[in-house]
Amino acid sequence: MGYGWRKPCPIGLNHPRKGCSLPGDLPDKRRKIRRKLTWAAPFSAGLAAAAASVLTASMEWEIPPAAKVGVTFGAAVLVGLTTWATTDSRARRPALTASGSLAPAQWPPVPEHFTGRAESLADLRAVFSERRGASDLSPPLVVSVYGRGGVGKSALMTRFGQEVAAWYPDGRLYADLRGGVDAPVSPDEVLMGFLRALDVRLTTDPGGLDELRKLWLTWTKGRKILIGLDNAHDAAQVKPLIPAEPGCAVLVTSRAPLFLDGTHDTRLGVFSEAHGVELLARLAGGARIVEDLESAKEVVRLCDYLPLAINICGGRLATREQWTMREMAGRLNDTRRRLDQLEVAPTVDKSVRASVQLSYDDCTGMQRRLLRLLSSLTAPDVPGWVAGELLDISGLDGSDQLEALIDAQLAECSGTDQTGTMRYRLHDLVRVFAAELAEQDEAERRRAAVERVLYGYRRRAEEAAQNRWPQDWSRGGRQSSADGQVRAGDWLNAERLSLIAMIHQAEQLRLWELTWGLARAFCSLCHSLRAYWADWVAVAELGRAAAERTGDRRALAIALLDSASVHGGLGLRERALEEAERALEIFTELGESWWAARCMRTIGMTLFSDGHLDRAQDYLIGAITAFKGEEDLWWMARTQRNLAEMRMAERRPEEARDLLEDALEIFKRDGNRYSEAQTLRVYGEVLAAQARGELRAGDHRGAANLFTRAGFSLDRASEMFKQRGELWEEARCLRAAGEVGDPENGLRELDYVRRADDILVALGDSWGVARNAVSAGRALARLGRTEESAAELRRAVEGFEELEDRWWMARSLRYLGEAHLDAGARTAAVEPLEQAREIYRSLGNEAGMRRTLELLQRAGH
Repeated sequence: MGYGWRKPCPIGLNHPRKGCSLPGDLPDKRRKIRRKLTWAAPFSAGLAAAAASVLTASMEWEIPPAAKVGVTFGAAVLVGLTTWATTDSRARRPALTASGSLAPAQWPPVPEHFTGRAESLADLRAVFSERRGASDLSPPLVVSVYGRGGVGKSALMTRFGQEVAAWYPDGRLYADLRGGVDAPVSPDEVLMGFLRALDVRLTTDPGGLDELRKLWLTWTKGRKILIGLDNAHDAAQVKPLIPAEPGCAVLVTSRAPLFLDGTHDTRLGVFSEAHGVELLARLAGGARIVEDLESAKEVVRLCDYLPLAINICGGRLATREQWTMREMAGRLNDTRRRLDQLEVAPTVDKSVRASVQLSYDDCTGMQRRLLRLLSSLTAPDVPGWVAGELLDISGLDGSDQLEALIDAQLAECSGTDQTGTMRYRLHDLVRVFAAELAEQDEAERRRAAVERVLYGYRRRAEEAAQNRWPQDWSRGGRQSSADGQVRAGDWLNAERLSLIAMIHQAEQLRLWELTWGLARAFCSLCHSLRAYWADWVAVAELGRAAAERTGDRRALAIALLDSASVHGGLGLRERALEEAERALEIFTELGESWWAARCMRTIGMTLFSDGHLDRAQDYLIGAITAFKGEEDLWWMARTQRNLAEMRMAERRPEEARDLLEDALEIFKRDGNRYSEAQTLRVYGEVLAAQARGELRAGDHRGAANLFTRAGFSLDRASEMFKQRGELWEEARCLRAAGEVGDPENGLRELDYVRRADDILVALGDSWGVARNAVSAGRALARLGRTEESAAELRRAVEGFEELEDRWWMARSLRYLGEAHLDAGARTAAVEPLEQAREIYRSLGNEAGMRRTLELLQRAGH
């Protein structure tokens, strides 16, 4: 909780043109008021600060009242301008990274009425300044600020982070670890969010925390990033989030010391009386302090000098001009006395509870209800529209009520997300207080309010999913713009944790249809982005279980297909096949031919990935026929591309080329650039295979022409993906370019493979790295570098064995044997070829068996 969160939050801290107060939702009159407040802020802040300073000084020396006022107003201008300059209320433009993309700027806005802490800020400046001259071998700077709840740790971190922002040009990352609640955020969730903020497209499952940690170290290497970890629970939650790069720095806040190695620990205590009075003056106005200094001191004392409690009392005074300082002290004292007679939860300080209770009592009925309902939501923070849904009123009116809570210091801004939307949250101590009161509300009304929010999230999730991948939602789905697809990805990145919380909350309320609907949209977004694999698999299971509870067989079949997609992507092909076959059975019974065709495609691709080519082609051909009958040309073309890839594996490039040329025509006509680029990649691979065939047949001119066309197709596909920021797809194109096999470009092709490997390692794609090792091995073999080739191919075998991908393991062994044969080492070729033959036999892969036997005959075996 920051000091003095007020309605006109500082603008532009996390987005070039967005502010805290949802300007798009405000009528013109209110916007004009906001602009006036912006210009009035320097003077009013200066008045408060100067008044507090004079009044504090008057404790030491005598000064006539008239002179006091004169000094107060005279100092107001100077202090006001200083405050305006030093508190970052100006619009900031996000910094650019070395690559030219926008550096992440997730830091929350600085509290408008930040007060005091000069000594703490000076200590932090000294520590950071000393570290700036450290060697490249130094560990990253980690600074821990700890203290009791509500003491202002987050505000200090936010304030100092903005001060040193320019020292960290590669970005400022922030996460609320929620250590003060029952469900703190796990380190892997934080790392996933940080990596996405750094534009890391994790298109395959990176694995557990250890693998994510390796990626984190890779992507922070050589960068200067400031990382804010707010409300840490313990050291175990923080350690995996600390980078190894000396240019990075980490600011951590927690209730208790974390005892991290090499950490500079700072304990933050409560305010002094002078600083407490100054904060109260900033919020309530200096004139009221001048009128009754003793009562102001009494308010600060009754708040136990705790900034959070003083904030809340000051916020209430700011909106109740008729209250005197004496009246506030009396009300607060009465509330404290009442609390002495009650059993109160030990998780909330009595001073905080008293100030919250006093402010709560003076809120309108609608504002009280909103506070209670906000505490009923399990999301870490929410956008402004949620308030309207909770109260069952318009979004604009809901935002007004939410801002009234911010005025009363009962809610706070938590920053701007990737979409430019301001998000809101409750301090965990305020949340506990409100949750206790919420238990007294009528359960049905509270449930209905939460349901409205859940439906609101479902509408928005489905809209984002359909913008990202319309073909996943309906036959012949409308084509969405590239900008719409990007916005949909940004929306998921911003709402991921809140959306997952909503899915779990719907499940806890046994709202099965809602649970399934939210899960369906989440899975579609993850599938289209190939992102958040751990979340994807967990939510897919929730969606399947919820669909079963609904009794809706169609919903169950869709959930099964979603589950099959994620399990297939994770390499759990047996389970994926079982789920897709069950879904196909249900859709067939229901007469849902379009969905049945999608199941056939999934089954075909799962069998293909497992090496069962004969069975796979039957399903793929059946799916193509069905999609054509449904007049869904996009899915027909996509499945033709899949069949073409299988024809390539069967050494039937002519058939593959015909399929791809038809698919390309469809994607170009519909303007589907992403699918066009994917098809161009496969087309380039087919042309390269044909070129190699012409070369073996002795037609060097024809081969040269096809090699040129293959390179052009792959270059074009790679550039299209590069422009979209699709690193994983770009790496696939580079790998394919390294497999062309043009004898005139051997070294260049090896360079393509090396570049692909760099990308895949950075993305944490272990399967892609193993697959790329195959390409590297074959490129080296073509250059006659047999030992290096064998080493790469053995690395591929080990990688696929660890991933339990037996089909690619067999293929790698076959290529290893072939490399030895081409180098004249017949004896060395026999063992890997025999191993490949046994795997192909167990898989029932006749084509693989046939090719391996041909090679064994060449080896004289």
